[in-house]
Amino acid sequence: MTLSRRRFLQMTGSGALAGALGWPAFSMAQSGQGTSIGMQASWVNDAEFLGYIVARHKGFYADQGLSLDYRSGGPDVIPEGALLSNRAEIALTTVESTLKAVTQQGAPLVIIGTQYQKNPAGIVSLASNPVEKPEDLVGKVLAVPPVNRLAVEAMLEANGISPNDVRIVPYAYDPTPLLKGEIDASLDFVTNVPYTIGLQGEKAVSFLLYDHGFPVFNDTVVVTRDTLETRRDDLVAWLRASRQGWQENFKDPAYYPPLFADSFF
Repeated sequence: MTLSRRRFLQMTGSGALAGALGWPAFSMAQSGQGTSIGMQASWVNDAEFLGYIVARHKGFYADQGLSLDYRSGGPDVIPEGALLSNRAEIALTTVESTLKAVTQQGAPLVIIGTQYQKNPAGIVSLASNPVEKPEDLVGKVLAVPPVNRLAVEAMLEANGISPNDVRIVPYAYDPTPLLKGEIDASLDFVTNVPYTIGLQGEKAVSFLLYDHGFPVFNDTVVVTRDTLETRRDDLVAWLRASRQGWQENFKDPAYYPPLFADSFF
């Protein structure tokens, strides 16, 4: 079955979300000259996307002849929906959600790159109630963002664990339920959430899905086939400017977060 834009949005719920929340309210268009290009982030604004904001701040997109319209993501935003509804030309996605859309629904999507060569998504828990390997999840309550559920289920099955043996509940990027003991573990980036937990006086432990049977990329750069065919030069320019942004950020990673603390980002 070939998946239409309308059908995909109905299946993911993105059509209703776009209408209810208003996509433009969550975007940050860049003023000035240049060809407009929309980017849909896969999650809420945080350090995961800092390189793109640095590139915009430094004028790297403008240097490439582009005007960036950056759109924040979140737990209920399906990035592929932004592409198929023409809300953005580029989206950062999880590879499993894109491959499912392509192979099972016939979505005309193409992966042209990836931000993370090694996926930093992992299972985070408290040291006082540790979940240190997949087997420890049996009988536990695990909070998972909807967009990551496929990855978690694949990791469980790769380790001979039925997803039915783990109680999976929705998650919205807030370690409070974990700190309060309402859940046993959460699916998070191990690069930042354990640090956040540490600020609350607790110690976190974690393991990567990548190291336990799910060795895939993350924040894959996805476009529609039509965009690839008709705007290839713009996509190459976006990739070039984005890479410059990350390189600039890595020169002094502590500099930019305070700079953007009171901004949209």
